[in-house]
Amino acid sequence: MEAIHPQDIVYFKNQLTEQLNELLTMAEKTVSTLVQSGEWAADPLDQAALESDRNYTLRIRDRESHLIRKITTALAKIEDGSFGICESCGDEISLARLKARPVTAYCIQCKTQMEAFEKVSGA
Repeated sequence: MEAIHPQDIVYFKNQLTEQLNELLTMAEKTVSTLVQSGEWAADPLDQAALESDRNYTLRIRDRESHLIRKITTALAKIEDGSFGICESCGDEISLARLKARPVTAYCIQCKTQMEAFEKVSGA
């Protein structure tokens, strides 16, 4: 397995910080738009369409808020030196996996086992 080098850590920190800033900017714009938008339609179908659009936007932002938490956690791990260490087994997470999903907390083996257990248990 390829070890994580200091330049890799810098790469991940920059990538995660950039992604976090983009997500926070989009979230701020959404909140601002929803607060300023006092849209109301007289037609019930138009009103339903507006509500549907707002709900869709909020669901997307909810997913993004989960990603923001994961990014924040990954950045904290970079700072404390635990980035790239599986939270389950304590082994190093492969560089390829981190490049594919830098917010991951688990190596591929542990994540595969977790997903198999969830599938069997219906969780």
